[in-house]
Amino acid sequence: MADNIDFGLILYYFGRIMKKIARKLNILKLLQFRGDWLGISTMLSLLGDPFKERTVRRLLSELKADGLILRSGRGPSTRYRVNSANQNNQYDNHIKESDDLSGYVVNAIFSSKALHVIEAIRKPIFHRIPVSYKKQWVDSYIPNETFYFSEQQRAQMAESGNRSQLQGIEPAGTYSRKILNRLLIDLSYNSSRLEGNTYSKLDTEKLLIQGLKHSDKLDEERVMILNHKDAIEYLVRNAGRLTVSYKTICTLHYLLADGLLPIEYMGKVRNERVRIGQSTYQPLEDKLRLESYLKNIIVKALQIQNPYEQSLFLLVQLAYLQPFMDVNKRTARLSANIALIKSNKVPLSFNELDKDDYISAMLAVYELNQVSPMVDLYYHSYLRTCQAYDATVESVGFDPIRVKYRRQRRDLIAKIIRELLFDNDKENCIKNVCTNYITNDEQQLFIESLEDELCMLTINTIAGLGISQTEFERWQRHDSF
Repeated sequence: MADNIDFGLILYYFGRIMKKIARKLNILKLLQFRGDWLGISTMLSLLGDPFKERTVRRLLSELKADGLILRSGRGPSTRYRVNSANQNNQYDNHIKESDDLSGYVVNAIFSSKALHVIEAIRKPIFHRIPVSYKKQWVDSYIPNETFYFSEQQRAQMAESGNRSQLQGIEPAGTYSRKILNRLLIDLSYNSSRLEGNTYSKLDTEKLLIQGLKHSDKLDEERVMILNHKDAIEYLVRNAGRLTVSYKTICTLHYLLADGLLPIEYMGKVRNERVRIGQSTYQPLEDKLRLESYLKNIIVKALQIQNPYEQSLFLLVQLAYLQPFMDVNKRTARLSANIALIKSNKVPLSFNELDKDDYISAMLAVYELNQVSPMVDLYYHSYLRTCQAYDATVESVGFDPIRVKYRRQRRDLIAKIIRELLFDNDKENCIKNVCTNYITNDEQQLFIESLEDELCMLTINTIAGLGISQTEFERWQRHDSF
């Protein structure tokens, strides 16, 4: 009877079973090491090429059925984490006896240099030395000679992030306007999430696209998201005349802090002491020096020619200086997009960044003046965002709102230009047209399409509007004030 046993087949199936168990162990290692809710896309990026999405989804379902992991949310908002209430399971001993997890998951993003920095910064706070702001660290950065990113990283991001077919000719912000809704959702959600905001991406999308109802109550998390929307729209709408300046940075802070800080702190350099949670770093306290150092950072940033290097420099140095009473990191994250939006690159949305990794990278900046963890996070997140946004643009077909209301839109634009309508006059005129001609559920999309076209109008694109070149140039002159 033994002669009929196919040992080759047994070994084949045994190998498949062991491979499946090993993959489940890897997923559990990842979830246990991170200790927080993770989405499918984040897990796939960390697990690497051998793990396909369909396989991971199937294994996650089996792990959940076994009671080893928990699932939260639905659709794109689905997240998973280890079930801490079920510690005694068939995989637990294997996880405990396995190799150090720090070299397993984090290596997918962090270099060995960054790992050493993170290891130092994750020591208990009483083992870390108190430090203050070091101006010499900022002074040692020489624009276009000193680089945070390697040459290879800059080249790879440029190749993946360039979205202009007519480099230097297309108006600044052209690409960001094409993907404005996607950018509003991604950047608002991720930047808020890094601050501890608990809104899901789906809830963020509903809030930004559908807006608030009269019965909705405002809370700090909603205000944070809505403020991001205002700040992002400010960057995109003004891309053509936007520059890194003291005024721009303060304006971004004002928009992001609106309703979250007292009026006397919004858009103004602080004159009071601040402290950083979980850190031994003690920021400067003198307002005059803060203003001077902020302007020094801006001067350096303006000299940096590479848009990615300028972006990271602002992201790091604005947060390090802590020039405002609060909302400093949010201001730094939005400021990091100025150069990318102006040069028609894919914006930085901070997609797929683990909050704990981001905090560790910021602590490394604060306490050690080390940027390698932030370099790796930025690089990884940016390339993933470029891939995601490729699909976004490819999926864009004709705009039904533009087609449906093209006559109303063109007549309204002509009226705005011919009669030099700005601010409240323009808003009232648009509102009147929306009330009389546009259905309620399409009014917001109509207004966005209208504003986009106003931003992108040139002397070569006014044909069919019924306005003369003289009228258009007169409107441009008034609009620039």
